[in-house]
Amino acid sequence: MQLTSYGHSCVLVEVADTRILIDPGTFAVGWEDVRDLDAVLVTHAHPDHCDVDRLPALLAGNAGARVLAEASTAADLREAGHDVEALASGTPVELGPVRVDPVGHRHAVIHEDIPRIDNAGVVLRAEGEPSLFHPGDALDADPGQVDVLAVPVCAPWCAMKETVEFVRRIGAPAMIPVHDALLSDVGRELFLRQVANLGAGDRGVGWTDLRGRGAVRVG
Repeated sequence: MQLTSYGHSCVLVEVADTRILIDPGTFAVGWEDVRDLDAVLVTHAHPDHCDVDRLPALLAGNAGARVLAEASTAADLREAGHDVEALASGTPVELGPVRVDPVGHRHAVIHEDIPRIDNAGVVLRAEGEPSLFHPGDALDADPGQVDVLAVPVCAPWCAMKETVEFVRRIGAPAMIPVHDALLSDVGRELFLRQVANLGAGDRGVGWTDLRGRGAVRVG
């Protein structure tokens, strides 16, 4: 499996000769120029995970790519004229040799005064390849055993103690940082060190940091 970060929560996954882009949002850079995609996955409607202004350029350059999004997000994108399939928790989708399992239902609570929206994390599996779980914006889904965990590092909807417990609960042998655009370089280094030490240090697991590295083999 090769992973490329475009910033924040946007990750290109290359596995089993399949190219899948997850969460092309407003805080990520350069993803609209990615080509030869087989699929685009969107976990939920927030702009930092789905940039509706730049999405048409991406889809125009990837005419054969399937677009799959959390159900309410898919409905909104269809109203905007895009051909989008809905992701439903518990209903797997086959992308050639890659199986996508949507997991979870609701976005984490930001504040009691802010209405919650739906969120569908995605687990990618292919025979003979590492598996990946990208949770979107929630830490409560159960993906089963996975090899690579995309860990939201900092968000208005979570505290570091919750991130640590998420890492401990999933217990993946490898992890990559996502959802980190709100952090300064100093703050990001602090979060990564603390989450690794508290969440996975006893298992000898550290980060595979994709930032600025291009395609990185993981798992």
